[in-house]
Amino acid sequence: MYLVDIKRNGKPVYDARVNQSIDNYLVNDLKLPGRGFMLYINRPSVIIGKNQNVWAEVDTDYLHENDIELVRRTSGGGAVYHDLGNLVFENILVDDTSHFNDYSYFAEPVLKALQKLGLDVSMKENSSDLILDGKKFSGMTMFKNGNNLAAGGTVMYDLNVDAAKHVLTEDPAEKDKKLGVASKRSQIINLKDFLPNDMTIEDLREAILKEVFDVDSVDDIETYEFNSQDWDIIDKRLADEYGTDEWNFGRNPGYDRYFDSDLANGKMGINFSIDTGFFTRFKFNPFFKVEGDLHAVEESLVGGAANEEGIKAAVSVGHLKNISESELTDFIVRSLQDNQGLIS
Repeated sequence: MYLVDIKRNGKPVYDARVNQSIDNYLVNDLKLPGRGFMLYINRPSVIIGKNQNVWAEVDTDYLHENDIELVRRTSGGGAVYHDLGNLVFENILVDDTSHFNDYSYFAEPVLKALQKLGLDVSMKENSSDLILDGKKFSGMTMFKNGNNLAAGGTVMYDLNVDAAKHVLTEDPAEKDKKLGVASKRSQIINLKDFLPNDMTIEDLREAILKEVFDVDSVDDIETYEFNSQDWDIIDKRLADEYGTDEWNFGRNPGYDRYFDSDLANGKMGINFSIDTGFFTRFKFNPFFKVEGDLHAVEESLVGGAANEEGIKAAVSVGHLKNISESELTDFIVRSLQDNQGLIS
C-alpha cells in the first residue's frame, strides 16, 4: 500500500478539479500495482455526480459570487460542498474489484482512527454515509473501470456549514423536471467540536494516515510522488475535458449543448436543447452579477423558435441593464451555428 502525494513543485494542490482528475488518472492511466491512498484538502468547491443536473442541485449565482468551483465527477453520487475545513480520502485499487460496493471495507480504517480519538462514529445502516450522533460527517462514492476502482469520501472537520447550505440550495422548478440523479440531503456535523481542543486538521490527517497504514510515524509510509510526465497527462485531461466548463456545467441530463463567451461585463455560459427548430430547455450561466431578469428570458426562449427573430424577442423581456441585448442575442445566434458545443 502506498500514499499518493498530492503536491506539485513541493506545494499541496487545493484545486478540486485537479484533485478529481488525479484519481481518474490513477485508475485509468497510471495503474500502479496494489492499493493507493490519497488524503487531501480542496479549496471551496461543489462536487456533483456525473449524472446530476447542476441547475437543479446548485445555486450557481451564489457559487460564482463566492468564488466556489464546480466539479463534475466521472462517477455517481450526490452534490457535496468541500472547503479548507474538510478532508477528502480516496482509495485506488488496481486489478482488484473484490470490494466494489463494499463501502464499510473502505470506511473501517477511517472510523477506527476517529474512534481512537474518542468519537462515537459509525456507518449509517443501509447507507454509504458516516455519522456521529446520527448526523453525517462523510458521504462516500465509488466507481470502477475494468478491474480497477476508486472509493472514497469526506471527513468534515470544520466545514463552513452556512456556505454549504446556501450553495446547495435546490431549484424547485428545475427539480420538478426530474432530469438526472437527485441528491439526498442530510443533516451534517463537524468533528472539530468533538475532538481534543488543540487538534488541527493536519493533526487529524496524520491520525487517519497512521491508522490506514498501521504505522507509528507518517515518515514510515511508502509514498508515490508525481513526476513531470504524470502532470503532463493530468494537465491534458483537464484541458480536454475535466477542467472545462462544458464538462462541469454543461453535461446535464436533458441538455445537449453548452457554449460560453466573454461579454462586455464578463463570461456568460448557455446550456440548452433544441427539437425541430424550437428550444426545449434553456439555462443561462453568468459568471458576473446580472442586472435584469435572465430567468424571464429563459422562460420566453423555451418553446420559442430557435432563430434570430425569436431570440431577439425573448431577450427583450429581461429588461437587462448591464448586458447589451444585441450582444446577448448575437451570442445565442452564433451558438446555433457552432457544432463544437454539441455534447456527445
